[in-house]
Amino acid sequence: MNNSIALRTLLFKEIRRFTRIWPQTLLPPAITTSLYFLIFGKLIGERIGVVNGVSYMDYIVPGVILMSVISHSYANVVSSFYSTKFQRHIEELLVAPVPNWVILAGYIGGGVTRGMLVGCVVTAISMGFTEITVTNWWVTVSIFVLTAILFSLAGFINAIFADSFDDISIIPNFVLTPLSYLGGVFYSVSMLPEIWQKIALGNPILYMINAFRYGLIGISDIDVYYALAITLGFIVVMIVFCLILLAKGVGVKS
Repeated sequence: MNNSIALRTLLFKEIRRFTRIWPQTLLPPAITTSLYFLIFGKLIGERIGVVNGVSYMDYIVPGVILMSVISHSYANVVSSFYSTKFQRHIEELLVAPVPNWVILAGYIGGGVTRGMLVGCVVTAISMGFTEITVTNWWVTVSIFVLTAILFSLAGFINAIFADSFDDISIIPNFVLTPLSYLGGVFYSVSMLPEIWQKIALGNPILYMINAFRYGLIGISDIDVYYALAITLGFIVVMIVFCLILLAKGVGVKS
């Protein structure tokens, strides 16, 4: 009972934190993705024409939606948990009779909620540019939620090891953003030379974006269930790693 109260309290705090400043957390992705759809989908897309049997606008919509989920799930957790460390609020959690899994679930829940809210906002905006018909609801919802969980966990790990505010921006800027853009958001992997197709298969984001694209428009460059299995595998590994780090007090105990 006490654990459920602690979890609800922590989750409420995390959701309240980003909804209170919604002009900074929910409005910018709406503007950014509108520009993506206008520039890439309309202006450039009309010149590109058809990709894998669908219009270029329809092709990029799933990738842009999931890219927003990835970046905002990650950003919410890394900024929130590092701020807790920086402001010394973490000490209150450490002395409280709260198990590590509750702490992890509370922060991850906040990141997932923000990521999914942003994803829904971007989806609503995309409807102003094209018509979305979901091909497979099960795949669409599964990869949508699993991706938010995965990158919330990644943000948590980044926050644990971060020693300064600069440290929480290095991974998003130099790792996450390049992998997202190279994950097949704006192009099909089949368009790449053979050697680059093989290299691209080492990018985990490629699998998530293709699985989500399959769920929405029925097109994918890779096996969808293999993509789901890879995503689940990463989640399990990261959960275990996060719990080990918390148990050892890495980055949170001085």
